[in-house]
Amino acid sequence: VQLQASGGGLVEAGGSLRLSCAASGSLFDENTMAWYRQDPGQIRQLVADITTGGKTSYAESVKGRFTISRDNAKNTMYLQMNRLTPQDTAGYHCLVHQIDYGAGKEYEYWGDGTQVTVSS
Repeated sequence: VQLQASGGGLVEAGGSLRLSCAASGSLFDENTMAWYRQDPGQIRQLVADITTGGKTSYAESVKGRFTISRDNAKNTMYLQMNRLTPQDTAGYHCLVHQIDYGAGKEYEYWGDGTQVTVSS
């Protein structure tokens, strides 16, 4: 599975960005896609995730500002980020997690990040 993230950039505080993550390869019918973010020297933080069925969860720090969504037909995940603050500045990475229940194996795939920089 290959993941390609895009949509990052430089934006002023209060602005918006929309990130995309396109997946290709051997995706299972059921999987979870997620956005993580990380600044150099900081712990990687889960921002939001979404299942194939559309169930979502968010970090407290982004609730009400960020919206995660996905288009299963296109194997693409999105992150709409509104009311951005300088604290949202980080490299944003996408992840696919899927389970082969028959083999009892879990798989995780990471994409290259896209940088989001929010100026004050």
